Amino acid sequence: MNYAAARHPALARTRSCGYAPAMAGQLPTNEVARNKGFAQTHRDMIEAAVRLVSQKGAEAMSVAAVARELGISRANVYYHFANREALLAAVKDWASEQIARGMDTDWSVAERTAGLLRFALDNPELIKLWSDDLLAGVDIRSAYTSWDEFVGGLQARFDAEQSEAGMDAEVYGTIMLTTAYIAPRIFARCVRPDQPTERIVERFVQEQRRVLKRDGLDWDE
Repeated sequence: MNYAAARHPALARTRSCGYAPAMAGQLPTNEVARNKGFAQTHRDMIEAAVRLVSQKGAEAMSVAAVARELGISRANVYYHFANREALLAAVKDWASEQIARGMDTDWSVAERTAGLLRFALDNPELIKLWSDDLLAGVDIRSAYTSWDEFVGGLQARFDAEQSEAGMDAEVYGTIMLTTAYIAPRIFARCVRPDQPTERIVERFVQEQRRVLKRDGLDWDE
């Protein structure tokens, strides 16, 4: 399970969970220290909730379970999150942020693709939680905030380089998204359960490279 902050910097961000620490220069030193402690505890609770969902499924995650995981009281958890649903929303936000890293241009296409594939294969319960919302009809923009930017960039490329092909970026992007998160799990569980994760990642990266080059999208950019 790859939920560690070192692998996923999104654990360091708590904006989407309803807490934004004040700027240090605006508060007395003791107040800054309290806010830093609050933010760290908030992150610890999200990490614990992510671990529980990833290891045991969403049904195993509760306010009491997070409190036990951290060795604190339930009252402490309730000070940060109103209820289990708020904790679950924080876990979904965390998963969405990991998925959004697939569009991080600081990484090469190969690195992004491999990272997303590993995340999907190593965190099936988190992916299920995220994909269940989409299958239930939740607007994709709430689960994947960069969707419009992603589709717009794709369509601009298609129009500029393959206008005669009439390629549909919305449909193409949906195919890419499901290929990255659902297809690897099906392959690993139903097609080749005998193969290790890294071999599956290698095979998917190779095929994704071929598809993108076929469609005029530069793999090496």
